Formats: sequence, structure tokens, C-alpha cells
Amino acid sequence: MTATAVGYHPVDLEPSLLADGTYGIRRHRSRLDVSTLLGLTIVLLYVLPGTLIVPNLTYAGRPALLVALLLFAWWCLARLNPTLLLMGPQPIRWVLCVYLVANLLSYLAGLLRGLPTQEANAQDFAMLQLFEFLGVALIAADGIRNWDRLNRVLRVAVWCTGFMAIVGIIQAVFKYDVSAHLVVPGLEVKGGLAGFGQRGDEGQFRVAGTTVHYIEYSAVMAMMVPFAIHVARFAPKRWHRWSAAACAMLAAVANPMSISRTGIVALGLALIVMVPIWSWRLRYTFMFLAAGAVMAIMFLKPGVLGTLKAMFLNVGVDPSIEGRTNDYELVGHFFDQRPWLGRGPRTLLADPVRDTILDNQWLYTLVTGGVVGVAALLAVHVVSVALAVIALRRATREEDRHLCVALVSAQVVAVVVGGTFDSLYYTTFAISLALFVGLSGAVWRFTHPTRIVRTSTVRGID
Repeated sequence: MTATAVGYHPVDLEPSLLADGTYGIRRHRSRLDVSTLLGLTIVLLYVLPGTLIVPNLTYAGRPALLVALLLFAWWCLARLNPTLLLMGPQPIRWVLCVYLVANLLSYLAGLLRGLPTQEANAQDFAMLQLFEFLGVALIAADGIRNWDRLNRVLRVAVWCTGFMAIVGIIQAVFKYDVSAHLVVPGLEVKGGLAGFGQRGDEGQFRVAGTTVHYIEYSAVMAMMVPFAIHVARFAPKRWHRWSAAACAMLAAVANPMSISRTGIVALGLALIVMVPIWSWRLRYTFMFLAAGAVMAIMFLKPGVLGTLKAMFLNVGVDPSIEGRTNDYELVGHFFDQRPWLGRGPRTLLADPVRDTILDNQWLYTLVTGGVVGVAALLAVHVVSVALAVIALRRATREEDRHLCVALVSAQVVAVVVGGTFDSLYYTTFAISLALFVGLSGAVWRFTHPTRIVRTSTVRGID
């Protein structure tokens, strides 16, 4: 029986029939694909505590990060054979190549100046985390097959966000660390769980959910709210839409539980970016939901909003702000010594076992990676935004346009919060960012004018 007799399109069987230089993939029945492994990475990243690692490994030994490292190896091997991966131009590859080269140059600069053992180990650790970041970003940009598989990844991410939000809310309301019960046998907790941090003069405390730090938790919650709203609007099944709407509300309520200015600013920016693409009806609906979220916060955790208000009003006398500004002299000292390539990735140490936290990713990158490192990191954000905007202009469906704007909001949040904490130091946030960088490349690829998207899967040929 011929392929056409059973309704198969020739493109499904031989992608080269599309045209020279266009995207294509050999269609075959497979459940274990890029989207499945990305979903597994997200589950391990959001559900398991951030300090839970494979025994005898460093913090780079989180189960999610090990999967991410395998994804990088998979992408590298697939690039050796043009029939194993989607082909065609992909700007994300080039900008991530620049980012990798910038970090390698900084790494070599660190080796050439001579490193103590602690700094050498920190630099090796930083490069390992870089490969994990690249693995998620590259495999998402090149390996997700179509819109359907991309939306499946988003749904998993949204549901896992809802789980993490519930953990944080329970921690805040009952002062009970649920994450202690998420320790999987065979893994070990390195350095202890995040626990609770005192904040304010009214007995308020901060929570971190399953992440390592309170600010990281609030930033991830803020970044994920637009994607939860996206799934709530456009998911094909009703229960998907309702569950995503619940996750969006939970994330918005959980965000202030960390009592972080960064989280509030990040959430505000994410929503400001989204508002222009919403209809007036959706804007009014969102205003009512926002009012409901504020009432829920006041009921579940009285005093949190007052503490946050005081934090914004008393910025001038806040010791955390003073600590950040006091670091400027140290940054200037190290920058003057090595302005172009820096000291080497993650080599700014306060003592033999703990990194110096500048609470500013841009300044930390300037010290450890120099001007070249900062330019490369900025290029990753700029190119990701540019690709999402290009896809936005090309897209013909409202669903696709909405997703492109959500991807822009993720990059805007990442750029801003990078000025308030060492964002790439914390792996839950860093890998989430890597995913959205990769998805920016994927939507650019899906909307490419010379690409024919085939979403059907060949189940067998007679």
C-alpha cells in the first residue's frame, strides 16, 4: 500500500521534499522525545528541593541538572548527524556559542593568572553549570518538534509551578516546611534546606518553597505567571484551562510570601508586558482576579502586605540596600584589575567554601567575566527578545502571539532581577531562564516563512 493511499503526506516520510535549507524532521512513533525529557527536567527542578543532590556530588548534581547535562550531550551528538535533529538556521545557536566562548575565554584568563584550589574548583563548577544551561536552551530551540509538543512542555511547567506555590503557601501559613518530606531516598540534602528567614519587625518570616533562596522563589513565581495565564486561555481541554488558572492564582498569591521586593517588581513587570496584547475584557477580568489574590494574601498571611509596603517606603534606610551599595567599591577594585575577561567564572570568593554574594548578577558577571562576559549575557537576552518579537509579527494565531509576548516578559524579568540578586547562581531560576531562551528560538523556527509544520505522527506504514 502506498503512503498516499493511507493519507500520509510525503513530507512526513522525507523532509527533504520540503525544499533545500528548510526545517524538517523524520516522523516516527516516539514517546521519549525532547519534550518528554524537558518535562522531566522541569518536574525534577520544581518538585524536588533545590539542595537535594546525588550523593558525593556538588550542587551541580541535582537530578534535574544531570538530565540537563545529558540533554547537552544529546544535542552535541545529534549535531554530528543532520538526520537526527531539526536543521536550518537558528540564531539561538549563534548567540549561545558567543556566550560559551566568552565564558571559555574568562575561564582561560582565570587559569593564566593562577588560581588557588578553591577558586579553581569554583570555576570548574561554573563551567559545568554552563553546559547544563546550554543543554536545556539548545535542545528546546532545536529539538521541540511542533506547537503541540511545545504546549505540552508549558503545561508541565505550569502545573509544577502550582505545586511549588502550594508548598510555599503551606510554609508561610503554617510555618511548616513541607519540602522536608520531598527528600527522595537515595539522594542527600547538601547544606540543609532553605528553611525560614526572619523579615520585618512584626514576626514575619520568608519562605522559599522548593528553591534554595527566598528571592529565587519569588522571581520564579513571577516569571511563570504569564505562562500560567497563557495555558489558562488557550489549552485545548477544559480541565487544563481551569487547572492552569488555579496555578496562576496560586503563583500570584505565593509570590509575596517570600517577602521580597524583587518578586513584587518582577511580577509587576511581567504583567505590564502582557497587558498590551490583552483585550479590555481580559484586563477587567484580571483586575478582579488581582483583587481576589490580594484578599487571599491578607487572609492567609496577615501582615505580609504591610511588611512589603514598609520595605518599599524605607528603601533609603534598608540594610540590604546599603549592603548592595557597599559592594560597589569592591567591584570597582576587581574590575580595574581585569576589565575585559574578569577573574574567571565564579572565582570571587569570600572564604574557602562560600561564594561572595553581590546580590547583583550583572556586577558579579562584570567582576568574573569582564566586559566581554556582560556583553555576551546581555546578547542572550536581547536575541531571545528579538526572536520572540519576530515570531510575534509572523504569527497568525492569537494563541501563538500571546505565547511570544509571554516569552518577552520572561526575558524582561530576567534582566531586571539580575540587578537585585545573583540570579544565575541559583539553578532553579537559571534553568527556567534557559528553557525560555530555547523556547524563543523554537517559536522563531515554527513561524519561519519557509517552514511547513507537520504535527501528525506516522504510526506505521503498511
